[in-house]
Amino acid sequence: MSEEKRYITLSEAKEMLEKVNEERELSYEQHLALQHAQKFGKLSPEKAREMAEELKKIDVVNEYYATKIADILPTHPDDVRAIFATDKIVLQLSQMEQILEIVRKYL
Repeated sequence: MSEEKRYITLSEAKEMLEKVNEERELSYEQHLALQHAQKFGKLSPEKAREMAEELKKIDVVNEYYATKIADILPTHPDDVRAIFATDKIVLQLSQMEQILEIVRKYL
């Protein structure tokens, strides 16, 4: 049986952890994850997912990259390049501009 991977944004993780925290005490690791998500999850879960869906319409952006972009909210081309650098993906200037334009809409 294979498990399907689904990437979620920090904002979505924050929402999930806050709900669990209302029902029971979080583990130490979950508490740290919640603190991190509260500090760095800048968009609402709905806006973050909406942005990720819009980003996935760009050829080079899959669900993983869309989620990372929604978490990091890059505002400069170098920030966008850094997100894709680990997989040695070279973006075209037009793709980078599309990404930054979408991010600007949600800031």
